Amino acid sequence: MRASRLLTILMILQTRGRTSADRLAEELEVSVRTVYRDIDQLSAAGVPVYAETGRNGGFALLDGWKTRLNGLTAPEARALFFSGLPGPAGELGLGDEAAQAELKLLAALPADWQAEARRMSSRFHLDPRGWFQPGYKPEFLKLVAEAVWSETRIAIRYESWTDTRDRVIEPLGLVLKGGIWYVVAQREGNIRTYRLSQIQALGPTGETFTRPKDFDLPSHWVEATRQFERDIYVGTARVRASERGRRKLRDLSDTVRQAIEALTVTPDADGWAEFDVPIEEIGWASHELTRIGGDVEVLGPPELRARVVQNVLTMARLYRVNGT
Repeated sequence: MRASRLLTILMILQTRGRTSADRLAEELEVSVRTVYRDIDQLSAAGVPVYAETGRNGGFALLDGWKTRLNGLTAPEARALFFSGLPGPAGELGLGDEAAQAELKLLAALPADWQAEARRMSSRFHLDPRGWFQPGYKPEFLKLVAEAVWSETRIAIRYESWTDTRDRVIEPLGLVLKGGIWYVVAQREGNIRTYRLSQIQALGPTGETFTRPKDFDLPSHWVEATRQFERDIYVGTARVRASERGRRKLRDLSDTVRQAIEALTVTPDADGWAEFDVPIEEIGWASHELTRIGGDVEVLGPPELRARVVQNVLTMARLYRVNGT
């Protein structure tokens, strides 16, 4: 346990530079006194770590000193190969670099771990795309990635649900979700999310910006998606569904699935049951529920039921045969 902790401290100091004892203690979930003991152990082992006092002080490594990549455990090495996504790396223009990095990592591992790493990469494959998606690569993905890296403002023409407008954004990060690329960007002091496939035109501005110091892309994305899912469901519907209909409803989204799984459903003799489900705005909800077909009946609210009935009547007119 201590050896693993010492290695973690070493990696933190090597990658982040000067770090306070309080910060190390918080990340390692130990006391500050334990951190000081660990630093003494590193010094005794010949690691050139020193302390800087003062308000912004902390521990740091001697400039230019680095350790070799020999502290990985076997499970950690397997995890690194398991996390590789050659498809997205290629789309970003980094396919060759990713392959070279994997080769260098493999060469740095102990001989008996190399076979384990190869087994992991040959037996597991991660495909982030959804079913029936053509694998569309956004036209401006590489340019946006370069702007994210160089902290450069870009001018875009963006097509939203309502209109198409010209905007200047400060790209903070790229996210691949369900096979779709998004850029998280700052505009007019607010952080927003843009779907790359809806960018119609893009041009550099030549202007740089200062990235917010406290912005953390993974944390922001988790909270933003949760907020989106919370906000998008504006009401509830009373439905009557067969067993197959309940399965289809669960497939609509995680929010609907969780709501159904939290219910105690008592089917009738024919297997049908009544219950409430969360819904988005009436128009979209009627589209989704109509798509399920005859395995779900909308009982309320009246406006939603009327929209579903209208959808069904429209389809019936389209498929009318010989006036019947």
